[in-house]
Amino acid sequence: MSDQLTFLAVHAHPDDEASSTGGLFRLLANQGVRTVLVTCTNGECGDSEEGAKPDSDHHDGDEVAQVRAVELDNAVKILGIDRLVRLGYRDSGMKGWPQNDDPQSFWSTPVDEAAERLADILREERPQVVMTYNAYGFYGHPDHIQAHRITMAAMELIDYEPTLYFNAIPNSVMEVYRARWEQEERERAEADAAKGIAHETPSRGSSDEEVDMGTPDELIGATIDISSVVNEKFDALAAHVSQMGDSFWMKMGREQFGEVMRIEWFVRVTNPKKLAGPVEDIFAGYR
Repeated sequence: MSDQLTFLAVHAHPDDEASSTGGLFRLLANQGVRTVLVTCTNGECGDSEEGAKPDSDHHDGDEVAQVRAVELDNAVKILGIDRLVRLGYRDSGMKGWPQNDDPQSFWSTPVDEAAERLADILREERPQVVMTYNAYGFYGHPDHIQAHRITMAAMELIDYEPTLYFNAIPNSVMEVYRARWEQEERERAEADAAKGIAHETPSRGSSDEEVDMGTPDELIGATIDISSVVNEKFDALAAHVSQMGDSFWMKMGREQFGEVMRIEWFVRVTNPKKLAGPVEDIFAGYR
């Protein structure tokens, strides 16, 4: 195996690379580690530049994908990523959307077919560390689940065992995020009420009940301090302006973002280096 350290992340959509691994990508690039991003879909089910949702009559998924391709290129430059591989599958949309059934969608693609394509990339790059999502895709999105499935299948097709991590947010941190989201929702509802706009209160226990994205703190296997590159993470997210312009990350502003988003967390799944306990270096055991 080459002495070159290589990190490879398998993400579902343009912008996912910035949200969960933006700091890690830039940090590793600064350290001379080769970084590779595999983006599985084109992101057709994102919002249009005008804010049109995928179910709008004037939403054009192909136009959205073209915009997001440019945004991804810009984010890749900001993060110093050495190689971007687009698998080119169509965005499957959220669970239950009609796009799930598109034969060209990532969700409809046979796992073994996409896994073989990913395995070819793993054989070329031979990364020591690989990252993707857990079996639930972190929050249940079909494309994230599929990214997990093809990564796990691809790792069975190669002749060595990388260290695999899943992105994560500890439960203790998720509680803080959730409180912020609830506060923002209250403020939005109050502002709308002042304008005479009424909101329905969602009933608890409905099918749209909030997904628990947290991970028990004791399962965290890597805690990465990205404070030295958090500005680049902010800029990479901002590069995806069509999707992130109104996000809670952008609403924080750069200063607060730097305070809140200075850590990225991961769960260690495979452990060929027999590491004990949580680490602060994603390449622990390799350097």
